Amino acid sequence: MRYFRYAVGAVALLAGFQAAQADTLDVVKSRGVLHCGVTTGFAGFSAPDAKGEWQGLDIDMCRAVAAAVLGDASKFKAVPLNSQQRFTALQSGEIDLLTRNTTVTQQRDTALGAIAAGVNFYDGQGFLVNKSLGVKSAKELDGASVCMQTGTSNENTMADWARAHNVKYQPVVIEQFNEVVSAFAAGRCDVFTTDASGLASIRISKMSNPDDYQVLPEIISKEPLGPFVRQGDDRWLNIVKWSLNAMVNAEEFGVTSKNVDEQLKSTNPNIMRLLGVTEGAGKNMGVDEKWAYNIIKQVGNYGESFERTVGLDSPLKIQRGLNALWTDGGLMYGLPIR
Repeated sequence: MRYFRYAVGAVALLAGFQAAQADTLDVVKSRGVLHCGVTTGFAGFSAPDAKGEWQGLDIDMCRAVAAAVLGDASKFKAVPLNSQQRFTALQSGEIDLLTRNTTVTQQRDTALGAIAAGVNFYDGQGFLVNKSLGVKSAKELDGASVCMQTGTSNENTMADWARAHNVKYQPVVIEQFNEVVSAFAAGRCDVFTTDASGLASIRISKMSNPDDYQVLPEIISKEPLGPFVRQGDDRWLNIVKWSLNAMVNAEEFGVTSKNVDEQLKSTNPNIMRLLGVTEGAGKNMGVDEKWAYNIIKQVGNYGESFERTVGLDSPLKIQRGLNALWTDGGLMYGLPIR
């Protein structure tokens, strides 16, 4: 009887553990398409181009995961979400992956049924103003009206910063991002505050005369942006986490979309493991051994993706800065695939 009770208990424990795992990997494989939560249109990160095809740094994260799991970077569906919808859509299973320039915070990692799978862009909250305002520093904004989007971390960060620097301001809080942009462009507020990358995007893509606007020098927060998956979905978390790390590692090792086929002949053990020449990494995650090869071939390494979408090869012209490799003074550091 004691053995029977132990056996029943062990089976129940195993069943409970398995039930806690949301089988996203199996669902995506069966469906044949990755459902990816993105913005409603944020140039450089996730926005449709002139042909209606979604492009951007976060879209490349979707494409990388699709390439790793399905062998084809094009097999994803972009699901546009506003900031209020994003975590609900992830929790409900409407999307498999949230890649919507979302800041990794303690609350989001612990209280929303979601967990971050890494950081694909290190950012910080800043301020965009019309040059006609005549200010050179955010500390000169006392009494200004400030546009921001509700449901984001920007509201609390702005309040904390203003209190610390004794700056009084009038918040103009609007639900839809595009409406916030329109309000700022129409002069309904003096300042737009959001992540600095977003300000660069807005200035270039949304303002009719970009040269009339400037981003002030102050960065008032840490905003590490990255993809999120559901809590308890460890197998899927591994897929997303290591897809990002594969792109960073590829840049570190000099493996690009153009030379990846040649690199299959490399005798560097790190490259051999990355590209599946030395097998094991794919089996560990339940995907093909060519998972990282497919990412690099079809999407590129992290540096290729960055420069194409938000960097110097893009209209945004954002410098690598903190998003440079650690060997170049940045924070991007590929975890070892071994």
